[in-house]
Amino acid sequence: MAFFRITAVTLAETQKLCVPACVRGLNAQSTDLKAVLLDKIPKEQKKVKEFRQKHGEKKVGEVSVNMMYGGMRGIKGLIWETSVLDPDEGIRFRGMTIPECQKQLPKAPGGEEPLPEGLFWLLVTGDVPSEMQTTALSKEWAARAELPAHVVSMLNNMPNKLHPMSQFSAAVTALNSESTFVKAYTEGVHKSKYWEYVYEDSMNLIAKLPVVAATIYRNMYRDGKGIGAIDDNKDWSANYCSMLGFDNQEFTELMRLYLTIHSDHEGGNVSAHTTHLVGSALSDPYLSFAAGLNGLAGPLHGLANQEVLVWLEKLRKQVGDNFTEEGLKEFIWKTLKSGQVVPGYGHAVLRKTDPRYTCQREFALKHLPNDPLFKLVAAVYKVVPPILTELGKVKNPWPNVDSHSGVLLQYYGLKEMNYYTVMFGVSRALGVLAQQIWSRALGFPIERPKSLSTAALIKQFGA
Repeated sequence: MAFFRITAVTLAETQKLCVPACVRGLNAQSTDLKAVLLDKIPKEQKKVKEFRQKHGEKKVGEVSVNMMYGGMRGIKGLIWETSVLDPDEGIRFRGMTIPECQKQLPKAPGGEEPLPEGLFWLLVTGDVPSEMQTTALSKEWAARAELPAHVVSMLNNMPNKLHPMSQFSAAVTALNSESTFVKAYTEGVHKSKYWEYVYEDSMNLIAKLPVVAATIYRNMYRDGKGIGAIDDNKDWSANYCSMLGFDNQEFTELMRLYLTIHSDHEGGNVSAHTTHLVGSALSDPYLSFAAGLNGLAGPLHGLANQEVLVWLEKLRKQVGDNFTEEGLKEFIWKTLKSGQVVPGYGHAVLRKTDPRYTCQREFALKHLPNDPLFKLVAAVYKVVPPILTELGKVKNPWPNVDSHSGVLLQYYGLKEMNYYTVMFGVSRALGVLAQQIWSRALGFPIERPKSLSTAALIKQFGA
């Protein structure tokens, strides 16, 4: 167990050192992602084995009673290869910050934001892909996107009163019928081959998610009108937007950014950890990700962007569009004194403005600087941090990603707030499934931490 704790720290340090030298590997010409992994995985397995042999018994940190009662907050106990969250810098995807990803990852022809396909290649391999490799991945996902008939029938018969996230996780669970991992495991495949079947399942699932998500949207909010066919000349985001019924090029660029930045946030958050935990029992990627989606649906996790919008609308109703700073402060203090929080502010790990917030703010400044709701968000950004700092009880008074994403979706006409977490889920699959491939490649065991009762802790400390 010591190994699993120590590498979480080591990884954070080494990832900062490996940019840009490590972002291009020897497989720069191959457009076959699986072939690239076949070359990389044995080398990584050897590196991990040698590291464990040398450092496996070393200790990192201590666990306090408050950590145990506080939701395991701050305990270093997971391996998450794809990203590390730094309290001051924010998220790094395989060592790369969001601005670095925006600059270096391939874009669509004439586009301005990175393609999620490129981010997935980076998460899986550690290499920045070429445009050719990214295009190949777009085409492969388009080729794998068709849903089985029973899942289409299931989605079309879901009652409209069922929440979109409930429909989403149910459909992903039903896709388990297509699992190549389940078939191979049942037939007795050697454990060294597990990752290959998890890879196939992950690729198929990621390809199908926009189709599932768009079908739910059309059924609930567009009178069940068909989503149309997948276009293998379009990228993953562009196909998703078309199926939703949004053909605005700016909205497509926003979705490319949205699906990239929401993809991964290291392994300790609820959706990532849940997917990882369920996968450690050798549940296939469909069942694992469905479990993660159910965690994402909680108001303290993926549902938070919806909570922000509800609060903003209440604020806007009171202060209007010609608001004053004093009016904003009065409403915010009223919120706090009533025992509520300002939604979208603070983060369990971050101690600065979330870089995911910042890049969305930059998008808004470029494309919708005069939108009244964006102006309100920008003004709240100036007012809230000093108030929270004055309270003295908040470790991070700065906004997180949820403070901004819903505002942008509202501007482009996607106003159905209940659906927003589904889009978050489509994106989150990229990170958690990339990690699941590596979890099986490195032979991670079933996750089983030790738990204690309050009585046992009292006895231990002689209280």
